[in-house]
Amino acid sequence: MELRKKIDSILATLLIIIMSIMVINVLWQVFSRYFMGSPSSFTDELARYLMIWIGILGAAYVSGQNKHVAIDVLPSRLKATTQMKLRLVVRVLIIIFCFFALVIGGSRLVYITHVLDQNSPALQLPLSVVYMILPVSGLLIIYYKISDILKQ
Repeated sequence: MELRKKIDSILATLLIIIMSIMVINVLWQVFSRYFMGSPSSFTDELARYLMIWIGILGAAYVSGQNKHVAIDVLPSRLKATTQMKLRLVVRVLIIIFCFFALVIGGSRLVYITHVLDQNSPALQLPLSVVYMILPVSGLLIIYYKISDILKQ
């Protein structure tokens, strides 16, 4: 579990840094637009990409903390052993979804945008770098769920 705590700490720190950069970026956008009369050209795009990273990395972090939104009407009415079996099935389904949608699908998206050499308009940032967060988050969620299964 030592590795899990380190990953949690790194993810939490990274999310704080990304959120801080996004706040500073948006404040600069507002300041440059309303006080300087000339809006900055890159701030909108940067805020969009930082929001993507916060959402997807945040989902991985929350998944690791088991704080994600869940409807527990059915599980709360089941016996303890059945609840454990249901949790196992749900975790396996999450692993399968993350593997195919985030890891495989995200990797294909990264590969395609890299091969096509697509860059963002204002920042000229390779879009493959922006989309790299999909397979990374997928692998993190899979790690967390396998860890939960082994702990159970």
